Amino acid sequence: MSKKYIVSILAVFCLFFFLSGALFIPGEKDIKMRPRLGGTLRVKSFVSTFRTQLDPASPDSYIFVSEQLYDGLVKLDEYLKIVPSLAEYWRISSDGLKYTFFLRRGINFHHGGELTAEDVKFSLERIIDKKTDTPYYQFFTTRVVGAQDFREERSSEVAGFIVRDKYVFEIRLIKPYVPTLYLMSMHFCKILPKDNLLSRGRGFFSQPSGTGPFKFAYWIRGPQLDILGVRLERNEDYFRGRPYLEAIEFSPHYTLDHFFDKEIDIIPILSERLLSTDCQVFEGGSFNLAFLGMSCHIPPLDQKIIRKAIFHGLNKREVLLAGFDIRYMPMTTKSFIPAKLHGFFPVDDEEGYVPEKAKEMLQQAGFTDEHRFPTLTLFMESPRAEVKFRVYRELRRKLDALGIRLRMRYFRDLEEIKRFERPYLVFMERNMNFPDPEDIIRPLFFSNSIFNVFGYSNPELDRLLEETDSERSWTRRIKLFHRIEQSLFSDVPAIPLFSNQQRIAVQPYVRGVKVHPLGFYYLETRKIWFEKNIVR
Repeated sequence: MSKKYIVSILAVFCLFFFLSGALFIPGEKDIKMRPRLGGTLRVKSFVSTFRTQLDPASPDSYIFVSEQLYDGLVKLDEYLKIVPSLAEYWRISSDGLKYTFFLRRGINFHHGGELTAEDVKFSLERIIDKKTDTPYYQFFTTRVVGAQDFREERSSEVAGFIVRDKYVFEIRLIKPYVPTLYLMSMHFCKILPKDNLLSRGRGFFSQPSGTGPFKFAYWIRGPQLDILGVRLERNEDYFRGRPYLEAIEFSPHYTLDHFFDKEIDIIPILSERLLSTDCQVFEGGSFNLAFLGMSCHIPPLDQKIIRKAIFHGLNKREVLLAGFDIRYMPMTTKSFIPAKLHGFFPVDDEEGYVPEKAKEMLQQAGFTDEHRFPTLTLFMESPRAEVKFRVYRELRRKLDALGIRLRMRYFRDLEEIKRFERPYLVFMERNMNFPDPEDIIRPLFFSNSIFNVFGYSNPELDRLLEETDSERSWTRRIKLFHRIEQSLFSDVPAIPLFSNQQRIAVQPYVRGVKVHPLGFYYLETRKIWFEKNIVR
């Protein structure tokens, strides 16, 4: 081989490696797109008022804030799969009655104390304790050994919550319960520091301590010192990796102008003006359902034919359009169980809105011009809102056409509805906490559920629901829920109206945003970062 040929080959190789190296040298854009530390993320909430409740076991707390301050034993990932959190791993006994969680070691609460199995036991027991005053106790009392005895103060602890070791915690069940890990992922099953909470008492939640990616800094106050929101700051020692953001400020009092002036970074889609800007738009959380429930225990709504008449007398699409809220992407639904859950599909219901059939059924039940239908009360949850009034107005218009008068009343807690003695309807939204049909059926339709404000009782449905608890085959379990849904279609204790998807606008310089399938509330802010320095 000639010397000249060898030199030529070497020259070609040198040129190749030079060009290859050039391809892998990060340019200015690549450097800019690398996650960077710093910045305060300002977020407007979906609601219009601010609640200072930071106890994750309270239904008045913000799930979004709880997700930043606290962790549970496990959590749901972006694919709705159970993944480790404070528990590094777990074991389930062959009979499905024992769940053993092995905690990560060296995790500290924000105030400095180390996480132990005693904190886990204490946190779960306080959900069952009457003094905590939370409705979520019912998820445990019929399932965990000794939970009912503890609830009724017949024992000083829950026998089925066992500290096996400083870092090993065990749950013993009365019978197998397939969604146990889903239950442990719920927003109210966060782990709190036992000693710190007991020593500080009621003052704990004014400046709480958790293990989450952000820690409480201070309340955001207005000129009159009224609390407008909360500031959370980065937990530098977070066990899953420190967040990129320096802080998060969360308030319902931010406005559209704040967003347009780049004073805040994330806002619900409040106006079509947002859709014509260069902001990013994210959608998620399709497990939010709206129902129109009926007082099945009070005449004349205790008659199935009457409830079916109301079902046929409502045009769901017109109700949806009346209550359209640009923050969401509502879609009418015919299902009690969300069709996006594994094993469930949209229901093919061709009848639906048939006003002539509705009038005929009311006449069969004995209601005519001479024998008029009693006035119904429509309960809607406070606070008052124009969108709620529009829904009421459309429902009233449709029922007027059937000869049924309707009036509206706002409620603050479910007991107000349960104490009402005249026939009523309830407009109720249900946000699923975990992706399992039980989280719709048990709270709303189980006879003894404290959330069942419809007065609905069906022993066969209760029996099937109890059977789903211990059925360890997912295929057979889904079939049981199909049978339950068929019972609900037959009985019509409520009318499924529509499902909502949350929509948020995000500034173009905000990176790493992924809206969780369960919605905006579960946004993983730890991975969010700013592409550039923001000067405010």
